[in-house]
Amino acid sequence: GIIGRNGAGKSTLLKVLSRITEPTEGYAEIHGRVGSLLEVGTGFHNELTGRENIYLNGAILGMKRAEIDRKFDEIVAFAEVEKFIDTPVKHYSSGMYLRLAFAVAAHLEPEILLVDEVLAVGDARFQRKCLNKMEEVGQEGRTVLFVSHSMPSITRLCERVILLDEGRIIADGPAHQVVSAYLNSGLGTTAAREWPDLAKAPGDDVVRLRAVRVRTEDGRVTDAVDIRQAVGIEMEYEVLRPGHLLMPYYNVFNQDGVKLFTAIDQDPPWRRRPRPPGRYVSTAWIPGNFLAEGTLFIGPAMRTKEPMIRHFLVRDAIAFQVVDSMDGDSVRGDWVGDLGGVIRPSLKWTTRYSPNGSDVTGVKR
Repeated sequence: GIIGRNGAGKSTLLKVLSRITEPTEGYAEIHGRVGSLLEVGTGFHNELTGRENIYLNGAILGMKRAEIDRKFDEIVAFAEVEKFIDTPVKHYSSGMYLRLAFAVAAHLEPEILLVDEVLAVGDARFQRKCLNKMEEVGQEGRTVLFVSHSMPSITRLCERVILLDEGRIIADGPAHQVVSAYLNSGLGTTAAREWPDLAKAPGDDVVRLRAVRVRTEDGRVTDAVDIRQAVGIEMEYEVLRPGHLLMPYYNVFNQDGVKLFTAIDQDPPWRRRPRPPGRYVSTAWIPGNFLAEGTLFIGPAMRTKEPMIRHFLVRDAIAFQVVDSMDGDSVRGDWVGDLGGVIRPSLKWTTRYSPNGSDVTGVKR
């Protein structure tokens, strides 16, 4: 996994390794056949059909036609372009283009697969499909270099992660350690993120996001939360035009890329009521003894309900650590081993006891 803020050199590194960009100094040693997906349509010829592009890419990788024949049906099925396989790719939508490009890169058996963060173009179902395929490629013993701003995807797929900043390696080691270093370094996602310039803030002419923060009950911004304490996820936004039934919400993921839940604003005073222009701060409170320990990633978003319009969605905008307690008063009680699970709710337990073995169900017969 390769991570780092915008401009850190992640994409440039993959272009150098793909022999697209020549290094200004130094060199790279590559041992094995390289397949790459650096941007939508890389390596495709617009005038050729999908079928012709599959064989062209295979030939560039040094594969024999018989090898490509064996993989052809699998590639087409994965890309879901059966009806358009003999259509020139210049007529493909961006989604079709991406699906076929990824399918070609992943299925033509390169020893090294380079993937830049192009998966954001696809829908959520296809993104999951791609992540599963990359995981499968890695498990087959081949090398995958994956550039992403999605820390859940990185920690799910990668055992080793390299953190870059201004072309330099800042950290190199186990995924969770390097991701934590990134989050705590000030280079990447933190517990607060702000957009002081309204013109550059996520959103449109209806509403724009100004800030998103993690807060404790006493108002402190924090990147580490006691598992027993409630935590507030605060969204500050500016409504620019009246008349919209706005619906703020959050997508919450854990460090393994599992979506825990979507939290939608249900504040009674504003539900089903248009929000007039002005500055708003909406906070969703997650109760204590509900989350599992680990890193959580928050994606703030805003929709209009009628008509259905998404005004902004910022993936993994902020992150915070949930820290468990060994004091015996959290959900784990006296258990000190691993609990696992994606949430850890505090449930009410009751126990009935009978010394002589009589009915203890509490049900009258």
